Amino acid sequence: MAKTAPRQDTALTESEEVFEKAADLFRVMSAPMRLRIISALCNGEKNVGELLAEIDTTQPNMSQHLNTLYQAGVLGKRREGVQIYYRIINDRVVTLCRSVCVQIASESD
Repeated sequence: MAKTAPRQDTALTESEEVFEKAADLFRVMSAPMRLRIISALCNGEKNVGELLAEIDTTQPNMSQHLNTLYQAGVLGKRREGVQIYYRIINDRVVTLCRSVCVQIASESD
């Protein structure tokens, strides 16, 4: 007699999916440079030149991190002439970043 696999609870499957999505988001946000970029974009869109004026890094490094955030659905972009402007399209990321940073800052006081 063959054994059948135990029935997986739907709630457990949904929880696992939530954990996977959370882990993916934490992976994207695990680089300090990406957190700096998110912080710089909190008050509105900016192009790469404007971001480089605020954040000390190279243009290729900035572009790589911007692309990672774009691919992850954190940032949106639009072209205006030769300039590409980036903006935050996932407000949950901003809320999460602020919560974590405020907590860390309060612990170090």
